Parts: sequence; structure tokens; C-alpha cells
Amino acid sequence: MLLIFVGGFLMALADSVPGVSGGTIAFLMGFYDNFINSLSTIFSRSRNAKLKALKFLVNLGLGWIIGFVAAVFVLNAVFETYIYEVSSLFIGFIVCSTPIILREEWQVLKGKYLNLICTIIGVVIVVVITYLNTQFTGNSGINLNNLSIPLIIYVFVVGMIAISAMILPGISGSTLILIFGLYIPIMSAVKEVLTLNFRFLPILIIFSIGVVTGIVVVIKGVKAALRHYRPQTIYTILGLMLGSLYSICIGPTTMEGDYLPMSVANFSIIFFLIGGLIVLSLQGIKEYKNIKTK
Repeated sequence: MLLIFVGGFLMALADSVPGVSGGTIAFLMGFYDNFINSLSTIFSRSRNAKLKALKFLVNLGLGWIIGFVAAVFVLNAVFETYIYEVSSLFIGFIVCSTPIILREEWQVLKGKYLNLICTIIGVVIVVVITYLNTQFTGNSGINLNNLSIPLIIYVFVVGMIAISAMILPGISGSTLILIFGLYIPIMSAVKEVLTLNFRFLPILIIFSIGVVTGIVVVIKGVKAALRHYRPQTIYTILGLMLGSLYSICIGPTTMEGDYLPMSVANFSIIFFLIGGLIVLSLQGIKEYKNIKTK
């Protein structure tokens, strides 16, 4: 129970900043299948199965909420002040997560190398969306001050897409929110509401409805894809992860202020290594838990 609570906390930290998804954390800590099945079971008819799933999700959710609040009040400021260090950290996450996922899924992936086209598609999707975002939203992102029908639809759809990414162990939901120009506006709105300024509450409710709708619509598809098309799905996830490296490098240009894209000059090898160490530590916890279980 404690491990799941800590897992939820770490998932929130991952989901709160662009780079790595909460799904990746769940995958590395060994409860990803339980996470997906629990979300799916919530909508089943079996009362006992629902109670078991609810117990797991409440424990995970408490950790996630605490982690998210910590991220809003602490990591958001850190992210703005130390953008290149944090970006280097999450590049370390992704670079070190990729071979671990390959090892975990090797029996599924080997011999099915034609599915590498799915990896290429995943990379292209992220790179194209990231590029288009920098062209159309500039540095300031989307303005949430004035509600309009197009803005409501846009925020709702982005919420659906973001939760889909948070569920998958690949590109993070925050990366997609960043790509669509809503990361800074949404995080700022959440911080305002948590400090009892409810001016942005309506837009956050709309975003939340999009998230809930995304869970209902997407979770069945994700579960079916992993069950029936696992090689193609894993190859696509790897492509999304690799493509998100580009979006992280471009990420500083979407911040308020005159930030340059990441380069060799502002890349932090120390934070990159810390990110890798965190991933390896999570993998160690997972393997230790598996040994204790046996």
C-alpha cells in the first residue's frame, strides 16, 4: 500500500512537468497493468471487482494529489527558474527509461521489426505537433482570461488528449499540454484556485470534464490495444518517448521570457545523471518487490 501511495506521488511529479508520463512511472514500478485494469474495472458491473479497484485507485490517488499540490507550489517555480536543469533531468528520465522498457518488453518486440514504422510515426507526431505549437502560440501560450466557445472546446479536447498520454507509459500529458500551449496557463490557473482565487475555476472545471471524458473513452481502447496489439503499441510508445526529447528541448521557448531552446551549452549533465539515477532506483525497487513476492 505504501509503495502504491509513493508511486502515485511520483506519478504526479512526472505528470506535472513536461517530459515523462505518470504511466512510465507506473510501468517502471511494476503496477501499470493493475493501474489500467483498475481504471477499466471501475466501469464494470462486478461489485467486488469495483471495490478492489477503488481501494487501489484511492490509495494511488491520494499520493497523486499530494504530489500534484507539491508540484504546483514548489516544482512550478523551480521549473520556471531552472528550466534547463529540469529539462536535463527529464531527458535523463526518458533516455534511461527507453532501454528498460525494451528489456521488459523484449519478448513481445523481438522479431516484429516491421513495427518500427509505428516508432517512426510516434516520433513524427510529436515533432510535428511541437513545431506547429511554436509557430502558432509563440512564447505566451493560450490566454485563459476570456472564455469563448472555441476556447472551451479547445481546453476540453486537450484535457481528453492529455489524460490519454498520462495513462500511456510514453509521452507525458504535460508534454502534450505544453505542445498545445496550455501548460503554463493551466498550471498558473491551478495555483490561483489553490490560493482561493476562483477566477479560473470555470476553465479548470472544463479541463477536468475533458480529463474524465478521456478516461471513460480512452481506457478501454488502451487496454484493448495492449492486449491485442501490444507490439505495435509498445513500438508507438517508444516513438512518442523519443519524439518527446525534441519537445523538451524546444520547451524553454514556450516559457514566459526570452528563453533559448536547449543546446549543448545549457544542457546539465549532472541533472541528466540524476534523472537516470532516479529511473534506475525505481527499477531496482520494482525488481526487489518482485523478488520478495517470489
